[in-house]
Amino acid sequence: MLFSNSSWLIGTLNILHIYKDYFPVVGGIENHVRILAETQVSAGHTVSVIVCNPGRTTQREYLNNVAVLKSGRIGTVASMPLSFTHPFNIMRRKADIVHVHSPYPLGELSAWIFKYHTPTIMTYHSDVVQQKKILYLYGPFFKHILNHVQAIIATSPRYVESSPWLAPFKDKCHVVPLGVDPQVFKPPENKIAIPSTSNRLLFVGKLRYYKSLDTLLHALVMLPDVTLTIVGDGPMKSKWEDISQKTGIANRVFFLGEMPDADLPAIYHNADLFVLPANSRAEAFGTVLLEAMASGLPCVTTEVGTGTSWLVKNGITGAVVPPDDPVSMAEIIRALLAAPGRLNWMGRNGRARIEAAFTTTMMVNGVMNVYRDILQTSKCLCAPVSGNICGTGHV
Repeated sequence: MLFSNSSWLIGTLNILHIYKDYFPVVGGIENHVRILAETQVSAGHTVSVIVCNPGRTTQREYLNNVAVLKSGRIGTVASMPLSFTHPFNIMRRKADIVHVHSPYPLGELSAWIFKYHTPTIMTYHSDVVQQKKILYLYGPFFKHILNHVQAIIATSPRYVESSPWLAPFKDKCHVVPLGVDPQVFKPPENKIAIPSTSNRLLFVGKLRYYKSLDTLLHALVMLPDVTLTIVGDGPMKSKWEDISQKTGIANRVFFLGEMPDADLPAIYHNADLFVLPANSRAEAFGTVLLEAMASGLPCVTTEVGTGTSWLVKNGITGAVVPPDDPVSMAEIIRALLAAPGRLNWMGRNGRARIEAAFTTTMMVNGVMNVYRDILQTSKCLCAPVSGNICGTGHV
């Protein structure tokens, strides 16, 4: 039973999640918040999510019994939505525990200021990599926020070890890996082994700079018999389409755009090898790697010092190569596709790894155990959904 290790110790909670976007906006963090919120609701908790609306008006809705408040947006600066009402919506929302998803400076600051006395945890999804000027100004405040939160969740031990922001706070870091539902991506019973004549690569994800698809496209030039399917959309799409045209591989590269979640399992099952060629710490984990491995696909990814090379076991569930190195990527892809027996073995290993350590149930139970730990420390195991204030005085 989900939460069997933790919910009975906590009681029924009023949980508030804070991030910048929510469904129908799709992305790794957005999907994570949605899965977490919906699963917590299914366990009997009252769950609210406060994000920013793509438009200027504030919207309130219930999505699968999750109360979603989308604050009106006045603009976007360096990928961060700005909203006058967002901080005050956070201030007015009662909660027993606040769960902030970082990076999102406006949400982090709002929770710090307006929910100072409420037990707060932060899931640290990624370092801020590209917006260095903003980080220079925001950094001192962020250090205070990290010092203030009761617990920090990181998605891999690699990120705790390598992040300059997490290192000073490693004693309050809890590793809770992301997870997927292995049943959703389970390969069909009649799926045949990868044949020696099949050379189908797959990439799934937002088309952002740090995905470094240009590396994979240049590698594909050296792999004349290999095709690549790209699922996703984003700001780099036109540039990468242009590269595929100029390098003469456009007839072997298929940009499908965003696809419904329900269609993804079949897309994974029709591929032979999954590739995530990231080149930055902004790729902190790679949920798509979980989906690919759950689908029985071996994976090729890069060593960027994050969870990608922790999740993919080099030589066991796939391969790890240097970033921004098309030659090395082409060489390993060529070697793997030339050994279908090895590919099938890696795919089975990847599927087993997901089932053993990276399921949605394990992820949500891990988060709930962090809640339990900080509420016990705060002497706050009172289940005050009715609005009563416990001994800590949080609201």
